[in-house]
Amino acid sequence: MPVLCQTAAMVSNGLKDRVRAKAKECGFALCHVTRPEVGGQHADALQRWSDAGMQGDMVWMAEEMRMQRRKSPETMLQGVNSVITVAMHYTPPDYSLDEADAQKLCGVISAYAHGDDYHDIMKKRLKALALELDAMLGVHDQRVFVDTAPVLEHALAASAGLGWQGKHTLTIQRQLGSWFLLGEIFTTAEFEPDQPAINHCGSCTACIDICPTRAIVAPYVVDARRCISYLTIEFDDFIPAEFRPLMGNRIYGCDDCQMVCPWNAHATKDKDAVVDLLMPKGENNLPDLASLLLLDEEAFRIRFRKSPIKRTKRRGLLRNVCIAMGNSGNVHCIPALLDALNDGESLIRGHAAWALARLTDQGNRERVLAALNLLSEQENDPAVLHEFMSAIQGIREES
Repeated sequence: MPVLCQTAAMVSNGLKDRVRAKAKECGFALCHVTRPEVGGQHADALQRWSDAGMQGDMVWMAEEMRMQRRKSPETMLQGVNSVITVAMHYTPPDYSLDEADAQKLCGVISAYAHGDDYHDIMKKRLKALALELDAMLGVHDQRVFVDTAPVLEHALAASAGLGWQGKHTLTIQRQLGSWFLLGEIFTTAEFEPDQPAINHCGSCTACIDICPTRAIVAPYVVDARRCISYLTIEFDDFIPAEFRPLMGNRIYGCDDCQMVCPWNAHATKDKDAVVDLLMPKGENNLPDLASLLLLDEEAFRIRFRKSPIKRTKRRGLLRNVCIAMGNSGNVHCIPALLDALNDGESLIRGHAAWALARLTDQGNRERVLAALNLLSEQENDPAVLHEFMSAIQGIREES
């Protein structure tokens, strides 16, 4: 038989501190509470963003039902009274932007993807925290969310006082910076909400200025269609040619805006406060591009079985690897890229051709042209054929 729920007053007097302590035991660096509401300014900003098509191919984000749920979080759970928003830390890169850019034959992977998939780890820990809430407060209706649900998590985190939303749209906290992931528990238990966060970005525009593709089109507005994280992870097609040279060696996501943020320069180094439960692996820290391009389907599945990188599938990751090789300026990539022209995936073949056109010089011109001409006669995919012909034309014009 369910335990009777305690009153809102009892929850607000001391129990919230016990909830925070339990959240820390479950692996969360921060835990704050707010109402299941978002301000009108957030709802209006979301609508303008969607109306401008800035979601790109993520068409589900513009679906009317999902839009309404983001604007009205109370619809996510009948009888919901409170939203507990939590942050789980992950380890920032141990290299600078200049150091990453200098490693031309290595790929840059977003720091959160250096270890296991946070969706799986965080959801398990949120469910564990939800069970602890039942033990402390009596059984309530609860739902846990990690990133995939129609929830304006950054707006809720700001209203809960967990941190403010920076101009790059990520949440920033004074001690931890922005190197954390957000999750929520929607509950019918009623907590006294925490005070909203205060924005401390001031006049700083470091994140806007550093963005390679100028995806931060205005403070607090990111056009996903230009964002390297979107292009390398969510976008499952030929990456527009205008963005390829700007991607450098970023093959899964992009941390540039976080790496230049002054608040991350001051983020705490207290190991007890910032335990990384994602277990970062060295193999995803500036991995060798050539070895990645050799991965077949089985090898890809084995290497990235527990990683969020599996979301891109082999074709998406190796597409990105081809672009990085093309941006490397290193002719030693040419043999591997020539082999990739015969790959079974059209995305890989097409981007390999683009990369070859970037690297070809007088010493390898005839060899590359011969391969492209031969394979263009056999190619049945119109998009790949376009890439082949564009590469051939570009090489000839450079001679």
